[in-house]
Amino acid sequence: MQRKIYTTELGTKTLTAEFNDLATHANGSVLITYGETVVLVTAVMGQLNTNNSYFPLAVEFEEKFYAAGEILGSRFVRREGRPSDEAVLSARIVDRTIRPLFPDYLRTEVQVVVTVLAIGADDPDVLGVIGASLALGVSDIPWSGPVGAVRLGQRPDGSVIVNPTYHDRHDNALSLELLACGQAGQINMIETAAREIPEATIVSLLEQAVSIHQTLETFQQKIMAEIGVTKKHFPERAVPEAVISLYENSYRQELVNALFSNRAGKDHIYVVKDAFLTAVDALPPPGDTKIASEFFEKQIDLEIHKGAVLAGKRADGRDFDTVRELYAQAGGISPVLHGSGIFYRGGTRIFSALTLGGPESAQLIDTMEERAVKKRFMHHYNFPPFSVGETGRVGGFNRRMIGHGALAEKALLPVIPAKEIFPYTIRLVSETLSSNGSSSMGSVCASTLALMDGGVPITRPVAGIASGVMYYEGAYRLLTDIQGPEDEFGDMDFKVAGTSVGVTAIQMDVKVSGIPVSVLAEALEKARQARLTILSTLLKTIAAPRKNISPRAPEIISLTIKPEQIGLVIGSGGKTINGIKDDTGVEEISIEDDGTVYITGKNGTATAAAERIRTLTKRYELGERVDVTITRLTTFGAFARLDNYNEGLIHISEVAPFRLETLETVLRVGETVPVLVSKLEDGKIGLSIKQADPEFASKRGLKP
Repeated sequence: MQRKIYTTELGTKTLTAEFNDLATHANGSVLITYGETVVLVTAVMGQLNTNNSYFPLAVEFEEKFYAAGEILGSRFVRREGRPSDEAVLSARIVDRTIRPLFPDYLRTEVQVVVTVLAIGADDPDVLGVIGASLALGVSDIPWSGPVGAVRLGQRPDGSVIVNPTYHDRHDNALSLELLACGQAGQINMIETAAREIPEATIVSLLEQAVSIHQTLETFQQKIMAEIGVTKKHFPERAVPEAVISLYENSYRQELVNALFSNRAGKDHIYVVKDAFLTAVDALPPPGDTKIASEFFEKQIDLEIHKGAVLAGKRADGRDFDTVRELYAQAGGISPVLHGSGIFYRGGTRIFSALTLGGPESAQLIDTMEERAVKKRFMHHYNFPPFSVGETGRVGGFNRRMIGHGALAEKALLPVIPAKEIFPYTIRLVSETLSSNGSSSMGSVCASTLALMDGGVPITRPVAGIASGVMYYEGAYRLLTDIQGPEDEFGDMDFKVAGTSVGVTAIQMDVKVSGIPVSVLAEALEKARQARLTILSTLLKTIAAPRKNISPRAPEIISLTIKPEQIGLVIGSGGKTINGIKDDTGVEEISIEDDGTVYITGKNGTATAAAERIRTLTKRYELGERVDVTITRLTTFGAFARLDNYNEGLIHISEVAPFRLETLETVLRVGETVPVLVSKLEDGKIGLSIKQADPEFASKRGLKP
């Protein structure tokens, strides 16, 4: 094997980049090792295709079960299937980082594949970004890298970890996780999960990330200088002079008028485009409408940037810090739903539904990265074609839906009550019914309303907003609550969610090479102000979570037994626990290893099952007073039932303060008498009537 190996220090570990002849047919490939985690990243470019009207970049993140050193999969299928949600999210991270650095005129297929060969304590997503940067950087594919990538974790005490391991991140051990990518002192991709963290703390971590990026870039630049090859050149398709002249003379001003007509959305803009393309087709000879279409799109981009930066204008007429008209509704759809919320922000309208279930309804995660993990809070996001006035496939989901659903889930998770407080499994589904800018952040708001409507005791409401930026000739303008053409043609999509206390989630992607941290700091502050405005609207609609959950939701009762009693409750082959379920009609009984029991049912069934388990596992104490039922008389005493599962012995000497010859005339089977627990030995219970009631014998007419 031919190989060249390069190393650099990243955090507390060595990052190794190995270039070998494993994937000789790829335009570029690299083997990245960090700790025990190893990824192979390949980059391949297809043949020139002038028919594409867009850049067909594909990024795949391949999880291999063997990478975990275990035989995974279902019982019947022991091989990899469709990508897990985690794999999709990792692919999106790589895609969003590398995409802005390709030439905007490139129309040739490029595919980057990240294959996880081995997974240790370190997450392969950061390695995937660095590997993609190197594979593209040393190849002949036109790309203006390299980029750096790092995950920073902050503990509750304020200390920061570079690339925290899975163990470091386990059970919300970190108050903040920030994954940032970028180049040349700027940031071009952010993923953040935070527990209500101040904006200033996030800015500080972004500055640390930039410093680490610079080290990684220097490392990569040396490699690219040594083994990189000459990039292929693809000339930009020339726009005919007749098309340019037609636009300048007849349609430029019409486009500007449409762009800044104080109307939301893009439909009116594309009326102008359709007219322009019709005119192009009528040119003598007819023009190439594909080239003309791309040209017109660039003019929209140019004019909206000039309007924002030079003229201080937005397409829909708002000022740059104003949030569009808001509407919020909690509930009111159907009593069948456990909770619901509707949220409008301008032309973006979201409906979110809440469903509550017992602990057994939790999702079981079993992937290369996580095995046998129960997930009790889920948020899913749907984006049907009618939400943007289009026809198309309905049902299923795609990468965008998975990404937006995960972002909203991340934003809401910090306010979800602990299982000990609220033992329900919680599922939210957000339906995008109309989209005109940042439906993911609208999903956060609608889901907050649904949670509060459903009586989930969240700590605080969460809201989200998307901000943008327009750059033109070195100047820039920040835009709060981007919509329509600002979303499509702007340079940044900066989504920030949080509470009145702080940030809970951030996601950023850009169309330029990067954004300075100083600009992001301004954007964070503007997002905070917008968030407070939205939170005010939510709280006017519903000031606090409802006192009670929906009567249609299951009732959950939790109780605690001793771990050694778990077998007693389950019984041989599950006989006891199944008997309780059958007798009471309860839906489910879940027992944790620590002895916590969760009972889920409706119409009082949970209460009945809980009483059965309390009785079954009750441990009597010395001196405890109990009323018992006599079940059997013997020459040496009487057996008595304390409850359905426990029986004790009243020795003949414990009935009266004097000697008795027989109990036949003193007690009778079926009667109830008071006793005191007088002895506990080897699981046997001794009972005493005379200690519970010294006058018992005399009341029965007995004398010494």
